[in-house]
Amino acid sequence: MSLSKVLTRAALGVEAPLVTIEAHISNGLPALTLVGLPETTVKEARERVRSAIINSGFAFPAKRVTINLAPARFTQRGRAV
Repeated sequence: MSLSKVLTRAALGVEAPLVTIEAHISNGLPALTLVGLPETTVKEARERVRSAIINSGFAFPAKRVTINLAPARFTQRGRAV
């Protein structure tokens, strides 16, 4: 079991609220689950995250990966993750 946590900022107009990104890798069937995004955005974001990991020179793990974006209360627009 592996858990990583990163603090970043979201660009929302002239504001930049704090966003916490948590990634958890665990045993199980290979899957990528994104939490904290609107349902319509999840499918696209999942492919972009997978591509970003691979294009950064890392091997995508053959395990269950869960990524949480918090707080989920922000209205996420566009394609930025």
